[in-house]
Amino acid sequence: MIDPRPIVLEGPGIRLEPLTHEHRDGLTAAAADGKLWELWFTSVPEPGQVEKYIADALAGLKDGHMLPWAVRELAGGSIVGTTRYHDIVARIDRVEIGYTWYAKSRQRSHVNTTCKLILLKHAFDTLGCKVVGLRTDNFNFASQRAIEALGAKRDGVLRHHAARRDGTVRDSVLYSILAGEWRDVRRHLETRLARHAH
Repeated sequence: MIDPRPIVLEGPGIRLEPLTHEHRDGLTAAAADGKLWELWFTSVPEPGQVEKYIADALAGLKDGHMLPWAVRELAGGSIVGTTRYHDIVARIDRVEIGYTWYAKSRQRSHVNTTCKLILLKHAFDTLGCKVVGLRTDNFNFASQRAIEALGAKRDGVLRHHAARRDGTVRDSVLYSILAGEWRDVRRHLETRLARHAH
């Protein structure tokens, strides 16, 4: 049975730090890079809501179903986004990766691939997960493309599944990677990062 706990994780140029209230200003600045909260189908908090966003994530940590991180870019030392494990179901060795967003200037860069590789390695190689899930809003087409580019398989759509920040209800597109698929997914992601480095 998996037992996810707060831990610092690192990969090439990126450190995932257990999320705390000390990350508030960094996350506020990251969200302001592109005014990400204006995308109504994302979970990015508005400037005055970052404190609550962190508090909600830490409440999920305390309740045992979330494990949130702040994403720090090592070159400049700045916080460039956040991500977390959520919907952790320890008894069946399942976690989901989500609540992921990055400053606009870091989107379509190596940052997402690096973070996903770090999180998937930890999930499969350290925690012993049998499956890692990912989900996104049915209108977040960029996120769907990014998840599919990782090598995750599309499981389907849950209709009328979750509330958005604005009170509307979204359909969720669900994806997953099974433990048996991890070796090929890992090789794919490492190849992508090596190409980016060159």
